[in-house]
Amino acid sequence: MKCYLIRHGATQGNQERRYVGSTDEPVLPDQLEKLKNHSKMISPVDHVFTSPYLRCRQSGKALFLHSGTLPEIVWDFREMDFGEFEYKNYQELDGNPEYQRFIDSGGSIAFPGGEEPERFKERCRRAFLSCIGKARAQGFETLGFALHGGTIMAVMEAWCVPHRDYFAYQVKNGCGYEAEAVWQPELRLQIKRTISL
Repeated sequence: MKCYLIRHGATQGNQERRYVGSTDEPVLPDQLEKLKNHSKMISPVDHVFTSPYLRCRQSGKALFLHSGTLPEIVWDFREMDFGEFEYKNYQELDGNPEYQRFIDSGGSIAFPGGEEPERFKERCRRAFLSCIGKARAQGFETLGFALHGGTIMAVMEAWCVPHRDYFAYQVKNGCGYEAEAVWQPELRLQIKRTISL
């Protein structure tokens, strides 16, 4: 089964290098147009899954517009909850001891009031397995996923071969992976190409 896992188009907060988690902002108009123009680089898909946030829903429609199907919203694909540091950037957090603690941990602890990284990864992976199971039951051969960067990283870290760590799968807005989902006997994702739109 072919899977496109692509990060949503850039938002204002992305361009300002903010931690954009639950802030439900749209993709910038010029970036949305860029996704539409490059959708021809992606094969038609049988089904599209997205996060509930507007930036992913917009990107799913733009990227997979040739699929003829509306994106299916998957609640557990939402971005990590950044707690008290939601929509702040490095400049605003510089000197904050809690932020320094997060940096020193290598990103392994939650921001104050935010989501634990391991719990975030677990829910994203559970949601992905559910989507794959549904697709197999329906006989789908090609899937499109319009997701957040962290969601893609969580999925790829769990099942991509050869294995690399979470941060190795970072992608820019509008970029991602074309991967083949195979069972040997459990799920494995094999990258066929990196997508740079």
